[in-house]
This record gives sequence, structure tokens and C-alpha cells, in this order.
Amino acid sequence: MKAFIKKIGTISLVALLSLNVSVAQQKGESNISEEIAKTIMSKWPYPIENESRRVKWTYETGVFLEGITDVWESTAKKEYFDYLQKAMDTYVDESGNIKTYKLEDYNIDNVKTGRTLLLLYRVTGKQKYFKAAEQLKKQLDQQPRTKAGSFWHKKIYPNQVWLDGLYMGMPFYTEWAYMFNETKIYTDVANQFAHIEKEARDPKTGLIYHAWDESREQRWANKETGNSPHFWGRAMGWYGIAMIDVLDYFPKDHPGRKQIIDILNRYAEAVTKVQDKKSGLWYQVMDMPTRERNYEEASASSMFVYALAKGVRLGYLPNKYEAVAQKGYEGIKKKFLERGADGLLHLNGTVSVAGLGGNPYRDGSYDYYMSEKVVQDDPKGIGAFLMTASEMEIRNLPQVGKGKTVTLDNYFNNEFRKNILGQTESYHYVWDELDNNGFSLWGLNFAKRGATLETLKQAPTAKNLANTAVYIIVDPDDASETANPNFMDTQSVENLKAWVKKGGVLVLMANDDKHCELKKFNALPRAFGMEFKEELKNPVTGSQYEMGAIHVPANNEIFKQAKKLYLKEISTLNIKSPAKSVLDHNGDVAMAVAKYGKGTVFAVGDPWLYNEYIDGRKLPASFDNFKASEELATWLLKQSTIKSKK
Repeated sequence: MKAFIKKIGTISLVALLSLNVSVAQQKGESNISEEIAKTIMSKWPYPIENESRRVKWTYETGVFLEGITDVWESTAKKEYFDYLQKAMDTYVDESGNIKTYKLEDYNIDNVKTGRTLLLLYRVTGKQKYFKAAEQLKKQLDQQPRTKAGSFWHKKIYPNQVWLDGLYMGMPFYTEWAYMFNETKIYTDVANQFAHIEKEARDPKTGLIYHAWDESREQRWANKETGNSPHFWGRAMGWYGIAMIDVLDYFPKDHPGRKQIIDILNRYAEAVTKVQDKKSGLWYQVMDMPTRERNYEEASASSMFVYALAKGVRLGYLPNKYEAVAQKGYEGIKKKFLERGADGLLHLNGTVSVAGLGGNPYRDGSYDYYMSEKVVQDDPKGIGAFLMTASEMEIRNLPQVGKGKTVTLDNYFNNEFRKNILGQTESYHYVWDELDNNGFSLWGLNFAKRGATLETLKQAPTAKNLANTAVYIIVDPDDASETANPNFMDTQSVENLKAWVKKGGVLVLMANDDKHCELKKFNALPRAFGMEFKEELKNPVTGSQYEMGAIHVPANNEIFKQAKKLYLKEISTLNIKSPAKSVLDHNGDVAMAVAKYGKGTVFAVGDPWLYNEYIDGRKLPASFDNFKASEELATWLLKQSTIKSKK
């Protein structure tokens, strides 16, 4: 990854405070994202023990916690997850009540931090996080709406839709729909994005006004259109990242997905036109760069970079916007980053607030937008920048998965459970499972290297594997794990042999014979010179993790940086040509590889890269499973030449 700045020694306070950091040109110990995460955790420690700092449920917290989430997912360092959990435990009691939150305020700002509640519930399974999130969902169910169905911004702001509110509510709303199969929400979400664009988009510039008043009663509202007077940078920023983040959970076949992507493309074109060509930044009032007192603003600039960069990476936007994002990111680093006397990296240039109405009344005029304070390390600004830095740092990873699909089997491994609402759901080694048993972090490692993730719920065939570069089969079921298990059969073996021969990469992750069906499954690895032994090796007693340690020798074909792996209760392998060992342990073959035609087969006797053993929450830091998951993902993607056909 791109190196960061060298640690600064003791110099004068004046020099420190005036030092703008051109990060891209200097070297150091960590990524910008981790530097900014350190600043956030230092400025807002949890639990709150200082009486001068109030406990208050606010969207600002949710913004920077989302940035911390990105850093945890990118590093798997326990300290980041612990921070998230301590933060939410400050606000949420064991019964799921949220301190200082009032549902009856119908303030959509209060929904934002619910995404951290959903994350914690999905990772830990603790019901208190679900119950707290359920209150926010109940608020949205009852939230007052305009005649066309858009949420009011707040009960005290009747008939008003603010761009800010789309970000505060929609990503949480959509993730809830995804988790609990409330499919009607998707149409609701798409309609609300489309509605505000229809009412508040300026046909000349393509920019969207900060807010719209259906009643036309507000003094700030145009009596004909209902729109506020100006295009405020951060409002447009909120709107953009809201679209990007809801698409993470939108079904590919839902018509609302294309509707949102189309809006995003119009948005990207409008935003690009008002980017300052010299600095790469964006102004507080977006379309008046030369007007007196207007200024380049950090939070909006961060949000535009995030929306454009992530949009390009995920294929929602044309590649031309990558250069726009890169220029904006360099501009932010050059103008707004500063090393402080405390040794921390800080973000300058964020306007503290900009609203409409209220008391004292905010009239939405140009003078009003110029009157609000510009501060250092505003939680909204530094949180948005942290998300942006995490997104941009993905560019430093080898994009070996571009155009390739990684498909996870959900046929031979096909277990089910009831969720908290009594709904049946697939679980155990699946992409979208965030708890201990899921493959969510390993999936992110593939995705961040450019790959597309898919799941195959049928037996493998030439047709359904045609676009797959890497196919992963994990822990095939026996009758004790699922009703009517699907066993490996002769036809599937032949189909997979033919697919590998054409260039596919097959990953076989078995388990010890007490937790995995091996007798029938072994017909597949035998076709490539491998066989999982019906045994259990590397037993671990309690938390004596060293019992599960496997050390990687120098010059390993796959693992260059990961030197100490944790594999618990595994089956080892018998091998013959064309298979060869790529990792031995105590005289046994722990991992093997076979070249077959144009393709490759990788085998290991454990599903060892599930979240429990790579997310940093359980294993001691001396183990390198997360790094191994990155290196294995990279290696597997490099082996295949099969690209997806559009």
C-alpha cells in the first residue's frame, strides 16, 4: 500500500500548526486511513468518562463510526471493532434502549447511526443492538411523508425534504430490507431518490438544491418551485454517498437499481462540471466559485471523491470519473491535512453546520452559508474523509480480479437457520454473513481486488460456471447439518474437471471428518491427485491458540508475508501427481495445489478463513490469518484467465 508520511519529531508549535501535509509525496508508517482513525479515537474516546462531554445520540457519531468500520474491515485490527462496540454501548443499554433518542421527534438525522447498530448485531448476534435498530426502523415506518412519499426531514420541519435526509435514512433503510427481506422498501427508496431529483434538480447546472418545501410556506422556499436558494456542497455530498451506499444492498434485478444508477450518473456529470480545475476541490456554494467569501470546503470535497471513486470501482460510473476523484483526493490532502502539535493528523476546512429554518431562522441565503464557522476535525468532515481515504487506498491493492467472478458454492454446503424475526436464512460460510461463521471479510478481500462475488445454489455445470474464474466449495454437508444434503456426484466431478481444464480455479476447503462429509466429496479432489484424510489434526484446547499454529517457511509460493497461520481441527491430505504440497505441518500436507489443463486446484482441510479467525476479535495479533486471506485471494485470482462475459 502507498506509504504515508514520516513521523515528525519535535518542532515549534507554529511550524506544526502551519504544516500542510502532502501525503502522497512522503513516506511513513501507516495509511492515511489509520492515521485519521487514530485522530478520531483520540478526540472522541469511549466510554465517555469526561463530564464535559455529553452523551447524545447524533448522526455525527454515525458518520465517523462508519469510517472506523471501513478501517476495521481493511485491517482486521481488534482495536477498531472494540471502539465501535464501546461507542454503541455508551448509548444502548441491555434492553436496547437508546439514551437521549426520542422516536416521536421523527428526526431522520437520528437514523444514521443505526448502521453501526446493524453491523454490531450482524457480527455479535447481541439482541440489544437489534432492538435498538428496530426502534429506528419503527421511526421510519411512521415517519411523516410528503404527498409523493418522501420522508419529512423532521417533525419540526413539516413538508420539507433535505438532501441530507437521504443519507441519514436510506442506507440504514436499505440494509434493513436486505437483512429481513422487506422487498417493498427497495421501491420506496428508489422513489424517494427520484422524487427529490425531480423536484429540486436545476435543469441548467444539473445540481440539486439543498432542500425542497412541498408547502412553499418557508421563507427560504421559492414560491413557485419550493426549492431553497442555493446548491450547498455538503448537501450534494450527502446525496451522492447515500446513492452509492444503498446500492451495496440493492438487488441486481430490481428496476429501482437502474433508476438510482441513472440518477448517480447525472449527479456525477453535474458535480464534475463545478470541480475547481486547479485545486480539484469543491466550493461551499457549489456554482459560485468566484463570489466573494466563498471557499473550498473539505467535507463536501471528501464526499464527492468517495461517491465518484466508489461508483467507478463498482461499475456504476464510467472510468472517466476516476481522474476526477484522484484530483479531488490529492487536493484534499494538499490543502486540508495538517499535522498537529499532538502528533496527530487533522482535517481542516469543514463547515460546522448549515441548515434551514429553525430559531434563529436560517434563510438559505448566500450570506447565511458564508456565516457558519469553518473548523478543524468536525466529526462529519473527518468521518467523511476517513471513508474517502479508505476507498482511495483500495487503489493501492493489486486489481488482479478485474473482470473476474468468484463464486461460492451454496449447494454442497447449504445450511439454514431462523433469524431473529423467525425467517429462514442461509448461513455458515456465506458471503453476506458477518458473524463468526461467515466469509464476509474474505469476500471483501476478493472484491477490493476488483472481483465480483456470486453464490451458486445449484450443482455446478458448464453453463452456470461459464463466467466464473474462482469456484469455492467449503465444508460439504452431511445429514447432521442440513435436511436432504446434496452430495458430490459423478456428473459434478466431470463438470468441474472440464471447467478447471479450461482455466478455472477450484478451491476445496474441507474439514475434519467429524464436521464434514468426506467419503463422497473425496471423489472430486481425487480427480486432481488429492484426498482428504478422515482424521482430525491440530486439536486446540480452549484458548490455547498456539496448539493450532502452523508456521510458513520462507519462499512459500502463496504466503509471502503471512508467516504464522491458525488452523484448528483439520484434515490433512494424501497427494499424488499432479498435486504438490504448498504447506506442510508436522510431516503432513496441510495445503496442496494441482495444475490441471489451464486451471488450478487449491485444497486445504479446513474453512479456516471464516470471520472468527481473520477479523481480529479473537486470535492473538501474532497470527497472520487476515494477511493470509489477502494473499490467498490475490494468488487465486492471478491463476485464472477466465473473465466474465458482459
